[in-house]
Amino acid sequence: MPVAVYVFSLCTFAFGLSEFVVAGLVSAMADDLHARVEAVGTAIAAYAFGAALGAPFLTALAARWQDRRTLSLAMAALTAGSVVISLSSTLAGLLAMRFAVGLAHGVFMAVASDAATRLAGPARAGRALSVVWLGLTLALAVGVPLGTYLGSVWSWRAVFLAMGALGLLGAGGLLALMPAHPAAGHGAGARAALRALAHPQLLMTAGVGALVSVATFSFFTFISPFLLQGAGADIRWLSLAMLLFGVCTIGGNLLGGWLADAAAPDRSAQWALAALALNLVALYALGHSPAAVALLAGALGLCFFAIVTLLTLRLLKLAQRYVPASTAAAAGLNIASFNLGTALGGALGSLVIAAGGLAYLPLAGAAAALAAAAALRGQAARTPLRQTA
Repeated sequence: MPVAVYVFSLCTFAFGLSEFVVAGLVSAMADDLHARVEAVGTAIAAYAFGAALGAPFLTALAARWQDRRTLSLAMAALTAGSVVISLSSTLAGLLAMRFAVGLAHGVFMAVASDAATRLAGPARAGRALSVVWLGLTLALAVGVPLGTYLGSVWSWRAVFLAMGALGLLGAGGLLALMPAHPAAGHGAGARAALRALAHPQLLMTAGVGALVSVATFSFFTFISPFLLQGAGADIRWLSLAMLLFGVCTIGGNLLGGWLADAAAPDRSAQWALAALALNLVALYALGHSPAAVALLAGALGLCFFAIVTLLTLRLLKLAQRYVPASTAAAAGLNIASFNLGTALGGALGSLVIAAGGLAYLPLAGAAAALAAAAALRGQAARTPLRQTA
């Protein structure tokens, strides 16, 4: 495996931490900035909107750039943005910078996913892609819980400074270890890639993925106040919940891959969506118990990433069937749908809190999960996938 692929994993760890650590720091940031919890929660939404735009569109516009240049600039944006965020004194300035770093996140994930498979070669493309995404799941499993704890007992600003240092390290690693001229084969040009993004079958699967993220992050964005205020828990329960969510995303990723190979992928996705909806209903029913919320947060991570893996495979198979020259654009569309759903989930959560209170967050997520299940069932009936690729 080319060493540059492992550098990609370090970089995705930094980006994953940047995106999701805010979920555990919402309360601390709200207190420091003298802002409402639901307003600070939009920091995740701002970031995700940036990633949703950056992944498909900026990646297409930068198609003629060397991968090393594009990826290094994305890491430089993470470094500078993290430092500026750590110094922010107003919520408006913080949100603007979160959006800018999100743009870089989307570009990095799309380009790194494509570059890793080409650097490793066809025989190791799958393993290379799993190494790239491993950084993101490790950020959820280890980085976010640690950042949540340090940010709550020390300073959330120090956590963002640490992310800036990680970004600088990643940029240096890319410049030193990534070939200046990777193997050719970017596929279609920018115009063709942009046209591929409008293919109806790809858009339908991306829409299901966005609903899954809405279901998950309408709750997870506000897990900090849900536990600390709604359930009366302390910071240890919050750190445990974040840890279980992150660890179980790794298990969910593996489970989703196994289900796609061992059973009909569409049927497995339907069952996983049903489990997601039931998990969110259980969070509503047992939201008063810190222990139950922590355990169910782990189950949420398991269900979520199993579905993400299954839907990613569905979208890529459809891309191979309908737009084989633009599969890289399909990867960007997948990242865009995930982040757009994350942003909309945060916005939905803010509306639910304002209208009814924290307790109703899981029910809103369950409704989105059921909508995703209905949409996938309709699409699968029209465009079924075979069990094997």
